[in-house]
Amino acid sequence: PVVELNRAVAVAMAYGPAAGLELVDALADEPSLQSYPFLPAVRGDLLAKLGRHREASAEFQRAASLTQNARDRELLLERADVSGDPNMRSVGLV
Repeated sequence: PVVELNRAVAVAMAYGPAAGLELVDALADEPSLQSYPFLPAVRGDLLAKLGRHREASAEFQRAASLTQNARDRELLLERADVSGDPNMRSVGLV
């Protein structure tokens, strides 16, 4: 499943975030990824690129709650804040 998530990222880079999001969404019920913070992090990034900022913010918050790494959590919460704040989006942080 992690390889499939990596493939979804590659597809998003090659064919756009909507194509990648479709593959990521297909992995949402994968039991081995339920506690994997990078699934919601990738989903949040793709949603942000599609302009779906509220959903992106929620995914970044979920990813932050799943990680054990303090620095990753800090960065994910920052992305959640930026995604949820229209003023920050205008400076290109999402």
